[in-house]
Amino acid sequence: MTSTPPRGLYYAGDWHETAAARQIVCPADGSPVAAVAECTAEDAASAVTAARHAFDEGTWSTTPERGRGELLLRVADLLERDTALYAKAESLDTGKRLVESRYDLADIVGCFRYYGGIAGTDAGRVVDTGRTDAISRIVHAPVGVCALITPWNYPLLQVAWKVAPALLAGNTFVLKPSELTPGTAVLLMDTLAEAGLPAGVGNLVTGTGPEVGVVLTTDPRVDLVSFTGGLETGKSIMAAAAPTVKRVALELGGINPNVVFADADREAAVDMALTAVFLHSGQVCSAGARLLVQDSIAEAFVDELVARAQQIRMGGPFDEAAETGPLISAAHRDKVHAYVEAAVAEGAVLRCGGEIPTDPALAEGYFYPPTVLDGCQAAMGCVQQESFGPVLTVETFADEAEAVRLANGTPFGLAGAVWTADAGRAQRVAGALRLGTVWINDYHPYVPQAEWGGFGQSGNGRELGPGGLAEYRETKHIWHNIAPAPQRWFSS
Repeated sequence: MTSTPPRGLYYAGDWHETAAARQIVCPADGSPVAAVAECTAEDAASAVTAARHAFDEGTWSTTPERGRGELLLRVADLLERDTALYAKAESLDTGKRLVESRYDLADIVGCFRYYGGIAGTDAGRVVDTGRTDAISRIVHAPVGVCALITPWNYPLLQVAWKVAPALLAGNTFVLKPSELTPGTAVLLMDTLAEAGLPAGVGNLVTGTGPEVGVVLTTDPRVDLVSFTGGLETGKSIMAAAAPTVKRVALELGGINPNVVFADADREAAVDMALTAVFLHSGQVCSAGARLLVQDSIAEAFVDELVARAQQIRMGGPFDEAAETGPLISAAHRDKVHAYVEAAVAEGAVLRCGGEIPTDPALAEGYFYPPTVLDGCQAAMGCVQQESFGPVLTVETFADEAEAVRLANGTPFGLAGAVWTADAGRAQRVAGALRLGTVWINDYHPYVPQAEWGGFGQSGNGRELGPGGLAEYRETKHIWHNIAPAPQRWFSS
């Protein structure tokens, strides 16, 4: 009996074998999940070739937009049908609780349905030329070949945010998921093929950034790079794309402020402060990792939060009693722990957590407990840099002006929240915060109809909403002289 070759290299409508494979393990217990193809630079170039040929010689870009939208709606139906399969694969790769993966799948289905549903609703616009002999139109055209590079924390969700609008706009793509969590991206290629996506339109390479990512960001045949991940990698991608002047869209995370005024609903604010930072063990780009609480309520508020944080139960993806899961890898856990130790050395007060668990039930996984660092100051490294783990820093403020100043006091600007019963204050603060998303008396919800992205070093461009579709379109002006006649500008 022969074993199936590891999958991960898909181009021109077929799976291809590679010389090497990577073993994926579950972060909850280190158990093997699957062997996945370890692609090379040459493999990545082959995938780009397929995408380029499909765009230049194929019919996808000229298929009516409503037809492309119908395919996205079929994909949504297939994903909904296979939710159990995808959710299990996502939880095995990431270690997140199965219930969270199922929530993610509902959002993924919603993303494909949103973009499928708006197909054909924007035909451009007609410009008034002030003349009777000319028609001027602004229309949309696909960018071309798109390199889509996605992270490990929400593997398929981040893929959907890129693939759905890229396909609706008429592009072809090469997808490179994180080498740590490629499972659902592999499954998606089968789903796209089942939905009827033409060969070469969607392509996949699994492997590392230094090996295959570099090809996607430097190859002149690639027209756009969309990347979600860390700041330093984002900077490298911008530099790599510059010689060929590719379009680049970046979502680079941040360390996000959660601002609580004294008049806020205390019970809701404490509860949501926990969710804001400890959901998925803090491995969320928009995590509310900075708690800014008004000084008059700070002591009682933080005491209650710490007491509840200490009760959060860690466990694997299929442990129904677990409330949060592991970090993605041992290396990432060590990085988070070093972040906490550095914060304490700077003067932060460790209120809970801060130690690698000794519970034998968690020994095989990469767990780190919910951690609260009190007494933090704006200049501290823990306030200016994100841990991307279950770590909350606490700062206090006296009034509205100080709250805004502190909240805006980092180079990042992805998301954040303001909690207050004063509607006027809520709107003033929300307007003053330099963030791409601001929640008022809430944290984390989003809808595919609304744009997502950040200010400053949180990136550029937007995903989701009409703006997310615009990232994958070129704007073209067509001028039509309907009564051409000589101008006689020159006498000869």
